[in-house]
Amino acid sequence: MPDTLLVIEDEALLGSELTRYFRKKGWDAPLVRSLAEARQLLDDGGIEPLVVLADMNLPDGNALDLLEQQRQRPGFGEWIILTAYGTVPDSVRALRLGAFDYLEKPCEMDRLDLVAAGAARSARAHRRLSDERALHSRQYTADSFVGGSPAAAQVRAVLRKLSVVPLSALILSGETGVGKGLAARILHHSGTRAAGPLVELNCAALPRDLLESELFGHEAGAFTGARGRRRGLLEQASGGTLFLDEISEMELSLQAKLLRAIEEHRFRRIGSEREIQVDVQIIAASNRDLEQQAREGTFRSDLYHRLSAFRLHLPPLRERRDDLEALVPPFIAEYNALAGKAVSQVPDGVWQRLHQYDWPGNVRELRNVVERCVLFADDTVFPEQWLQLGDTGGTGEARVQGDRISLPLDGSMTLDEMERLILQTALERHDHNVTAAARALRTTRETLRYRVQKYGLKSTG
Repeated sequence: MPDTLLVIEDEALLGSELTRYFRKKGWDAPLVRSLAEARQLLDDGGIEPLVVLADMNLPDGNALDLLEQQRQRPGFGEWIILTAYGTVPDSVRALRLGAFDYLEKPCEMDRLDLVAAGAARSARAHRRLSDERALHSRQYTADSFVGGSPAAAQVRAVLRKLSVVPLSALILSGETGVGKGLAARILHHSGTRAAGPLVELNCAALPRDLLESELFGHEAGAFTGARGRRRGLLEQASGGTLFLDEISEMELSLQAKLLRAIEEHRFRRIGSEREIQVDVQIIAASNRDLEQQAREGTFRSDLYHRLSAFRLHLPPLRERRDDLEALVPPFIAEYNALAGKAVSQVPDGVWQRLHQYDWPGNVRELRNVVERCVLFADDTVFPEQWLQLGDTGGTGEARVQGDRISLPLDGSMTLDEMERLILQTALERHDHNVTAAARALRTTRETLRYRVQKYGLKSTG
């Protein structure tokens, strides 16, 4: 189906010439000769033109007035304004209202075709972004936090209230895997900043120097390897939301720089003398008690108080086991679709074991369990043998022999269980010192600390 280019032109000869020309170029090009006809076609005719080519001065008014009325409607395309009597105030108003271009008559057809093609590309890009925002706004609502338990209902109620409040910052707390990332996406996509970008950063995944560069960006030559200018995530999130996961892993000196940027709405890229203005909502998340850390001095108290305009705690899955019946079916459907399976029956024995388990990895662990069981299912029945909830469930056995670890590959251990055993063994060999264990495992201290917290392992250093 061809794209629509609406021609609004009261000169019969020129209007016919324009529609004939653009139809030959593959457009659906309807012609109207007044603002009233255009308004009726746009409002009641069921068309959403990708491009509107409008004469500014029409018998019943100025096309810029129609542009101003239509610019907020869904499916709004790009407008090109034509005029035989161009003035500076008119051109300024046209561009201020969002017109793609402002051209004086007579205009060569080749040039007009080039401008229309550019307008079409711009309109398609805007519509893609608009469609993505609409999809996310439907996908990430308060109801996306699934569960029929009182705890889940309370979280949904708070999310609904927060989504209509223009908060500058808030803190999400809760154990690893409870859904803090989901809550952040709900707050953004159903909130007052849904039209802006959502930028996410896991502070535990990067060392200090890289984290600073990621957050604030840098200029070319600011440090070794900085070959060009880079816009930081804080700058990229301007007008929207910056989600800082595991913010407790951020070093104190960097916390001070972040605090200044939040309070003053401006910052400098690394190696730059120019300040950049930003307008960002900050959502910070941590599986640690930031309030306690602030009292102990391991997290800046001023940053904590700045971020804690509101605090939302997400309960662990073991405190809302009644939600399992609501959580499991959507996960099954998701992995059925991905793997081409048809699992539809969950035996009573499976439900019993799911309810008896403590879920230390929370909803994330539940998702992984469902994924494994669906992938290994042979028919429509959810296979109990692949649950592996706190037991080996197979013939294999993990063994530690000197400096080697033997891991079974018969499905009796999950990937998380294997990783946890490796980390626990390495920490025990180095008296639970994270720095020494990280060196032995050839990884960074920050990466290992994140995984130590993920699995709740004992550590020092």
